Amino acid sequence: MRAVPDLPKHPKPLGPYSHCVVANGFVFISAQAPIAPGAKAGEWAAPDVAGQTRQSLKNIASILEELGLTMASVVKTTVFLTDPADFQVMNEAYKEFFPEEPPARSPAKLGIANSGLKVAIEAIAVYEPKQEE
Repeated sequence: MRAVPDLPKHPKPLGPYSHCVVANGFVFISAQAPIAPGAKAGEWAAPDVAGQTRQSLKNIASILEELGLTMASVVKTTVFLTDPADFQVMNEAYKEFFPEEPPARSPAKLGIANSGLKVAIEAIAVYEPKQEE
């Protein structure tokens, strides 16, 4: 099974990609930039890496919520940093979203240059939507 869910509360992708794909019991979420709802491309939610980390993770949480999931469903993330020296600051903000039993994670250097962009985060989650009672 493979599906690209409609995400009416999430901004449309800025290019030829999907924000997420559900396949074989998993949700694959594309790297989320720190764009707040209603903002334009390149209007980052914060100028600093901590604020950008929080917004990127809020965007992931928003996608999961639209699918009936929570951040507890996340099993793997990749954090892309423009500057690897920002790792500790990112890490402090990141752990606010995963205080216990955090998912597996890999850091990587962000391979695109975009003025002011410091971080983007992708995620893989287990797709176990809540059952309606």
